[in-house]
Amino acid sequence: RGLSPTLRELEVTVMDARMCNNSRFWAGGITATMICFQGKHRGSAPAKGDSGGPLVCGKRPAVAGVMSFSSQNATNPFKPPVAISTVKYKKWIKKTLR
Repeated sequence: RGLSPTLRELEVTVMDARMCNNSRFWAGGITATMICFQGKHRGSAPAKGDSGGPLVCGKRPAVAGVMSFSSQNATNPFKPPVAISTVKYKKWIKKTLR
């Protein structure tokens, strides 16, 4: 299946960072600037080409992160996809955009 020519949306749930760093998951590889998440619907996950895409949340939607990486098998429940938190880089982003 090729890349979609249409922008698509995936509903996700953010995972607890401690659980994501558990030895069954990313085994300590997740830092304080990373957000693990999983598709709300079984078998749904970001796909190849989604890196750099936004992780949006909140009642007034705001970018909370940028899709960074996932395992080779994006639907592997023990290697959830990871985004980089934009909140942790807010000062740098504002300075860079000036």
